[in-house]
Amino acid sequence: MKRLPIAASLLCLAALLTACFDSASVDTTALARWLSQHPTTPTTPSTTTAPAAPTTTQPAAPLSTQLPAWGECPTAVFPNLSTTAGAGAGYAMPAVSANCTATEVIVASNGMPSYTFVPRTPNPLAVTTWSWHVPLRPVVAAATTSIVDRGGTLGFTVTGLPIYGPTEGPTPVAEAYGDPVYNGILDTCGGHTGPQSEYHYHALHSVAACNLNTSYILGYALDGFPIYNSVGCIDLACSTTAVFTSGYDMTGNPHSHSWLAYTYNAAGKTNVLDQCNGRIGPDGTYRYHATSVFPYTFGCFKGLPTAQSGNAGAPMPPMPAP
Repeated sequence: MKRLPIAASLLCLAALLTACFDSASVDTTALARWLSQHPTTPTTPSTTTAPAAPTTTQPAAPLSTQLPAWGECPTAVFPNLSTTAGAGAGYAMPAVSANCTATEVIVASNGMPSYTFVPRTPNPLAVTTWSWHVPLRPVVAAATTSIVDRGGTLGFTVTGLPIYGPTEGPTPVAEAYGDPVYNGILDTCGGHTGPQSEYHYHALHSVAACNLNTSYILGYALDGFPIYNSVGCIDLACSTTAVFTSGYDMTGNPHSHSWLAYTYNAAGKTNVLDQCNGRIGPDGTYRYHATSVFPYTFGCFKGLPTAQSGNAGAPMPPMPAP
């Protein structure tokens, strides 16, 4: 019996399917296009197809040139925001500055996003004066500090915006301490406005639209340790990098009390982060990594968080009921 070529057989099959089902069920044009891209005659590829790139947009400069040495004042990672679009008409342009003393990194900001503000809560957006002081040479503490259901600022981005934890406040009761990412109340950059009209993040997205793609360091925690995007060095020369992932699994419903809905489990996972969502780098220093899943930025403090004053130290007030 004479056999039809594979391509002809598939086209015949498509014709039969079209006759038997609604025409929208089989796209013969798409099938023909697929066949043109997948020849039935074996060929030897000239190049190896690379795996899909991670969603994180990487800076143009090599990672090894982007990292301040431990104890070096990191002013270079704070971008010039004067050329950004800003939050939109009628809003102040964003402003951030950074300098160092012998022992501290000091960051000041007016709390304005550098991209178009899209409301995701009933709260308006207003200028908020921030001033953070964190250790220039942070050290790992003898014990971690819990952030479970802790409101308010846990860190800040290099664009001068506060970073809150992976939970909301105690109200509304039905969503008390829920996961704001899971509940869909954040904008495309991972932030929204709080009850004091302050814009803040619960998750970080290292993409151009959020102006967090110019450095591998996205921000700093209040214990002074840097927050990297999901990519990190494997060796000291940074000749090899990897995408690091959260070790937390969803084991419940994070609509409320999200810390009860996630369980840390590193077993069987590659390049997994610790319970604080960080790791020791090849240079021996600690760093956090932003991840696409819970806890997004921090799981706990690895170092000792420094007490802040003014707006920088104020806890988040309860969210108003809708």
